[in-house]
Amino acid sequence: MSQANRFVLKHALEVFTGGWPWGRESKDLPAPYRLHAAPLGGRRRRGDMLADAVFVCMSAITAYCLGHGLQGMARLLWIGASGPPASGFQVQEPYGALLLVYVTLVLFANESQEVYRAARVRTNMDETLAILKAVALATLVLAAFIFLSGAKGVSLSVVFLSGLLNVTSLAAWRIWRRGVITRRVSNEKGGRNALIVGVGQTGQELARYLSGRKDLGYVVKGFLDGNHPIDRRVLGHIEDLPRIVRSEFVDDIFITVPSEQGAVRAVSLEARGNRLGVKLVPEFYDELGRQAPLEYLGDFPMIELCRKSIPRFSLLAKRAVDVMVATAGLVLLSPLLAVTAVAIKLDDPGPALYRAVRIGKKGRKFVCYKFRSMVSDADCHKEDLRHLNERSGPFFKISNDPRQTRVGKFLRKFSVDELPQFWNVFKGDMSLVGPRPHPIDDFEKYQMEHLRRLDVTPGITGLWQVVARRDPSFERNMRLDLEYIENWNFWLDLKILLKTVPTVLSGTGE
Repeated sequence: MSQANRFVLKHALEVFTGGWPWGRESKDLPAPYRLHAAPLGGRRRRGDMLADAVFVCMSAITAYCLGHGLQGMARLLWIGASGPPASGFQVQEPYGALLLVYVTLVLFANESQEVYRAARVRTNMDETLAILKAVALATLVLAAFIFLSGAKGVSLSVVFLSGLLNVTSLAAWRIWRRGVITRRVSNEKGGRNALIVGVGQTGQELARYLSGRKDLGYVVKGFLDGNHPIDRRVLGHIEDLPRIVRSEFVDDIFITVPSEQGAVRAVSLEARGNRLGVKLVPEFYDELGRQAPLEYLGDFPMIELCRKSIPRFSLLAKRAVDVMVATAGLVLLSPLLAVTAVAIKLDDPGPALYRAVRIGKKGRKFVCYKFRSMVSDADCHKEDLRHLNERSGPFFKISNDPRQTRVGKFLRKFSVDELPQFWNVFKGDMSLVGPRPHPIDDFEKYQMEHLRRLDVTPGITGLWQVVARRDPSFERNMRLDLEYIENWNFWLDLKILLKTVPTVLSGTGE
């Protein structure tokens, strides 16, 4: 076993026992590995525990209400009030304390069954059985505590009903999540793009495994390997990594040749600069390696060298706001949408809606909806007008476009033509805020560095629209888009939305 592998095995024990620092550089690591070494699945684990705690509380409250009927619901509503409920009964049982104990017991029991470990991925049946064992243990301990303590008024039937509901809810939401991930990866509307370094036996086994287990959420884009250039799945050599990362929109890199320290170093440095995740598969991966005390991705032992920080809560909040605002916009503005559609039809023959293929996140194509503001065959004349383009770079814009209709000029002036894109936001193809999606012919003129703007979901409005809407420079457009991507947070979106309103009302659209 090489020195590098002995080192990996030694520190794998630290990962298993929690001794590896999270999110910090380890000064003890050899140079190729000294890049934010961290255990897998920390954020996912905390998120699962929080979700379980919420479901346990909901199940316990539901069981209590079912067990005590309307009176039980009145008791729950009265908890914390200044006086007794109208029915005159008093609440003396420590329901809140017992619920806290039960939540703690379930979380500890799930931990004992390795439900929260980012370990070998279970099947739905295996995971449900693990949850059943954990919840049964926690429920029995709570029931024994209530019986031995002599707590009066606490029905054991309610406790066991709560346990049944917990098994159902905790298993159901995991099955639902796995199904959502599988469908998104299968439909090429989600998933994390993976690049595998090394096309040897381990690399090929990993590729087959990730491709067969779509519920893991990975899409294998190809391999990097200088020793097998004739394999059509090999996208290039290590020195081609910067280009391939951008062109394939890579999220995670899996290294299956850890003994090649030069390759590990190069990949890790490039990944760190591009905020990519890097996971290393030790070379002692075999039937014995499957039993090693490491973090696992499915059956594969992994050591994470670099981690791409994902603000999951902020992204969830962003998506929630997108759905709520898009739904409200479609409903509240429906009279305006209808009047606009009629005006377009009366002004110029042809459809009211313009459907155009645009390039979205990670280069995925989607149909973008707008109110038609030009003549029906406007796309056929685009190349004839290319010499009048007022924007630089792969970006086409004419202030007084001769293809515009009379109604279309007004719609574009106040951005009314963009309103149907609320439907794109609702579907998830777009967000309220983000870089504007470009047509395919503009996208085909991108340079390699321009692809970075496709790392995020495109938006109806963005930083460029509220800062330099009439600036003809594509390069400034790119700088503003990248500034938004690099500095994104939920509050930045809110600021851009607030600035968009006066920008639209000023009638500066073209």
